[in-house]
Amino acid sequence: MEIREIKSDEVERAGEVVVAAYQALEGAPPIDENGYANELRAVARRAREAVVLVAVDNADELVGCVTYVPDDASPFAEGLAPGEASMRMLGVAPDARRRGMGRSLVEACIARARAEGRERVFIHSGTWMREAHAMYESLGFVRVPERDWTPVPDVPLYGFALDLATAPREVDR
Repeated sequence: MEIREIKSDEVERAGEVVVAAYQALEGAPPIDENGYANELRAVARRAREAVVLVAVDNADELVGCVTYVPDDASPFAEGLAPGEASMRMLGVAPDARRRGMGRSLVEACIARARAEGRERVFIHSGTWMREAHAMYESLGFVRVPERDWTPVPDVPLYGFALDLATAPREVDR
């Protein structure tokens, strides 16, 4: 497996991977094909305005994608404080789940944030994303309930933060 920045000819595939990943989540609110699905597919825009990382498996197939948000000045920052980085729209193809792709993408974001001198990595995650929450917590993220957010009705998001000063370095791969 390889984690790297996206190539221009991969944006369409990456968008479809993220949409499929979100649609496969048990308990997730329905994804409006003309609304949020289009936002999930807008990988080219995210690559221009943030950093898009992809997971490529041993067969050279793109199977995962995440948007790394470097700071609170980014158009993709959602409630970030100064000194924080974030990640958004993490998705792994349903048939590639449970192989460490999502964890490796998150670890790459953590390593970037640390290398850029950020103090924390903060994320919002859907309340229904229980497997992701367990992964975040295993990496040292803690719930920050006072930063929970409901961007649209019926889509509550939990806040999680990782303090990079105290986070173990073994998560930086």
